Amino acid sequence: MRDDPIALQLPWLKPAIERMPDKPVVLRITGLTKWFGDVCVLDGIDLEMREGEVLGLIGPGGVGKTVLVKICCGLLEPDAGEIEILGQILSELKEKQRQLLRERVGLVFQNYALFDFMTVGENVAFPMRQRGGSSPEEIAAKVQERLSEVDLPKVGNLMPNELSGGMKKRVGLARANINDPELIFFDDPTAGLDPVTSSKIFHLIRKTQSHRNSTCLVISHDIDRMRPACDRYILLYEGKVHFSGNEGEAMRATDPIVCEFFRRDEGKK
Repeated sequence: MRDDPIALQLPWLKPAIERMPDKPVVLRITGLTKWFGDVCVLDGIDLEMREGEVLGLIGPGGVGKTVLVKICCGLLEPDAGEIEILGQILSELKEKQRQLLRERVGLVFQNYALFDFMTVGENVAFPMRQRGGSSPEEIAAKVQERLSEVDLPKVGNLMPNELSGGMKKRVGLARANINDPELIFFDDPTAGLDPVTSSKIFHLIRKTQSHRNSTCLVISHDIDRMRPACDRYILLYEGKVHFSGNEGEAMRATDPIVCEFFRRDEGKK
């Protein structure tokens, strides 16, 4: 990993281990295939994630990264393949079972997806209210705790349109963590943000993951900023897994596609 001043000061920002063979599998994808008309977007994808891992999912635009996440979340149906999440085969679950599974999974959207008619606090509380079983006092305390974790302790009564883009991203992170999910999907969480704010978002992702031992899949084009957060990477290219490995393996690779993504700045020095 490249030296990062913030990561060096905060050891929990560094991936603790590069391989996790002794950890239980949280997400297993086998032969995942998805067509849109005559275009095969995902062509037999195999992917596995273990408990506590932060996986960076990278690749060119339009390669199917978001499609893969939507299929895992049950928002799209695959044309072939099998998805196992938290020990359950997604295709075998009825709607009620899928709903219960979704409560164990968090999702941070690229476009914030905050309800503009709700306050920030109400947005963060929404998944917890939907799940039920908690008193208003418990919900309020949890909302305040999650907002404080993303360094926004005083914005609960504001409306989303009063926040900057970076603040909205952090609110999305707080909402995704409100139910203490075991698995969290991040769909390009730093899109449209400046480099400094992007770094802060990735540091928060690693911090919250470390505190709860959650498993995270992060889609991003900003590989330099996501380096301190990720244990491993999957590179999708032309519908297939083109590379799977940690940063050291990526930096040693001679494959031109892998080099383009991980070493694109070296030729400018």
